[in-house]
Amino acid sequence: MRLSVGGFARLFSRRTLIATGAVGAAAVVALGAFSWKSSQPAAAASDPVVRPARVATINFRSHMHSLMLAGIVAPRIETTLGFRVAGKVIAREVDVGAVVKAGQLIARIDPTDYRLAVDNARAALASAEADFARARADLDRYQMLRGSAAFMTQTLETRQSVSSTTQARVDQARSQLSSAENNLAYTELHADAAGVITTVLAEVGQVLAQGQGMVKLARSDELEISVGVPEHRLKTVRDASRVTFELWSDTGRRYAAKLRELSPSADPMTRTYPARFTVVEPPPFIGIGMTASLILARPDPVQLAEVPLSAIFQQGKEPAVWVVDPATGTVSLRPVTISRWRDETALIASGVRNGEIIATAGVHKLEPGQKVKPILPGTR
Repeated sequence: MRLSVGGFARLFSRRTLIATGAVGAAAVVALGAFSWKSSQPAAAASDPVVRPARVATINFRSHMHSLMLAGIVAPRIETTLGFRVAGKVIAREVDVGAVVKAGQLIARIDPTDYRLAVDNARAALASAEADFARARADLDRYQMLRGSAAFMTQTLETRQSVSSTTQARVDQARSQLSSAENNLAYTELHADAAGVITTVLAEVGQVLAQGQGMVKLARSDELEISVGVPEHRLKTVRDASRVTFELWSDTGRRYAAKLRELSPSADPMTRTYPARFTVVEPPPFIGIGMTASLILARPDPVQLAEVPLSAIFQQGKEPAVWVVDPATGTVSLRPVTISRWRDETALIASGVRNGEIIATAGVHKLEPGQKVKPILPGTR
């Protein structure tokens, strides 16, 4: 079919108009969609994001400042036992580590010479007693002559002097016999108290001088914890109001102790100050040489608030915490003063008030003025 020139022009104009309308409609739809999408973030931005945050309430109270030192269980008294007479050792009844009771036999030396000395002393006493008996009898007989012509005052005085002299010799002989018997008893060495033998200083066959050490005895009736105190911890040790210890072989159980001695000078090797703490409540299984942890506690002079380490936000070089406003639910950063750091907590001295609420988790994701939803401890 053929179209005239005028018909072709009318057909072209109609198609152009339709195409133009379609393009316009598409443009309107696209513009509307763009406008709707662009309006969504603005609407979302107008609503602030509320973050859930774990919180804790500031509570200032008295705290104990504790110090732990490693020490060793030691006896308060360790004595060197020796024979009070000289002689040759013929027997030793104990070894190192032996637990002995008071009066138990430790060792013996040869008693032969001391038995002979006892026999001699007994013989001398018998002789002195015989002399005294004769002198006393002579004096009694002479006194019966008083008033007769044979009685003389000078002779009476002489016989009284002889009687007194022989009596003194009897007393002397008795004293010598007692001394000889004591020396014979000293040939046996006995423990003067219950304890543990820590050292053997002589063996069988050895000749010992008078007073020379035979063994060392650590008395178990009074035990102590021996520790070395660093110089910067001396004040804590002196001011400790409560002292306890626990044995490494039985951790978790604490027993009471008290300071008995603190050396005024430092040990030249360790540069620590030796201290002795008396064991007030000794456990039944405690032994000399065991390792113990000594715990000293003293109250802080001011009240402190204990918070988790996760609540501390480092603002430059200064610590800070996020304080939650209960009215608005927003947070603000506030610097605080830390009195002491512990393994899992920090003790705040100032910067916050009692009863205030702080965030304890996720503090590095918070911003000033941000709203949070507080989550109390123990809730999910």
